[in-house]
Amino acid sequence: MGGTDEFDEFYRATVRRLVRYAFGLTADLVEAQDLAHEAYARAWQHWSRVRAYDAPEAWLRTVVTRLATDRWRQISIRWKRPPQPPASQPPPGDDRLFVAGLLAGLPLDQRRALTLHYLVDLSVEQVAAEMGANLNTVKSWLSRGRTALAARLTEQGETDVR
Repeated sequence: MGGTDEFDEFYRATVRRLVRYAFGLTADLVEAQDLAHEAYARAWQHWSRVRAYDAPEAWLRTVVTRLATDRWRQISIRWKRPPQPPASQPPPGDDRLFVAGLLAGLPLDQRRALTLHYLVDLSVEQVAAEMGANLNTVKSWLSRGRTALAARLTEQGETDVR
């Protein structure tokens, strides 16, 4: 069926970027992969409509953002109960893992803007269009996000020296 081939091609062309985007939001590779696959499952269910969108990949990122937000809400509800000790994680082995960890503490709009611009390689104008925000607002989010990341990197460097 032509729709299956078309969806397969769309998936292959976009999956790496979508997982990078999800990873930028979550700082957890397994969670990012889960969110991306859930978004693709939803796209597949509605492929006849989704493929007609001007930007189906942007639609996927919107789904990932909503899924991540829903999971954060669930986590915040769980945190009202005594937390279980976290499973130990191996240290990041690559710069993107390190940056994603730094991104995790930023406000969602800054994190989304930085992730779309630097990890998904969208222009500032494309980020503004996808986020439904004014161009200057996106520039402000990017600037504030970079400033916050620089401060975190400085703190990280001071921690490593001690």
